[in-house]
Amino acid sequence: MSDFESVGKVADFEEGVGRAVPVDGRMVAVFHKDGEWYAIDDLCPHMGASLAEGHVEDHTVTCPWHAWRFCIKDGTWVDNPRIKVDCFEVKVDGDDVLVREKEVEEKADDES
Repeated sequence: MSDFESVGKVADFEEGVGRAVPVDGRMVAVFHKDGEWYAIDDLCPHMGASLAEGHVEDHTVTCPWHAWRFCIKDGTWVDNPRIKVDCFEVKVDGDDVLVREKEVEEKADDES
C-alpha cells in the first residue's frame, strides 16, 4: 500500500466544494463535507471531466459535463451502483490533509 501524501492544509479546502489534487501519479477529488473528509478519482468514467469541479449536494457530486452523479462516500454512480470510481483514504494530521490509495480487498476464491 502506498504512503499517505500531503495534499494541502485544512484551510485550503472549502466546505462542500471539491478540489483536485495529485496523489501517487493520478488526480484525486478531495471533499470536506459536514466535518468529514472524502476522496474519489477525479475523472468521471463517462467522458473524463473533473469531478472536483462538480456541484456537491448532500454526499453526491454531479459531473459538470453530463450530470452523472457519484456518492463521495463510496464512489458509486447514483444511477447504477455497479459502476464506481476509486475511493481514497483521507486523514487530517494537525493542519495537514493526507491522502493515499485504499488497500484493495482480497476476494475469496469461490470458484473451487
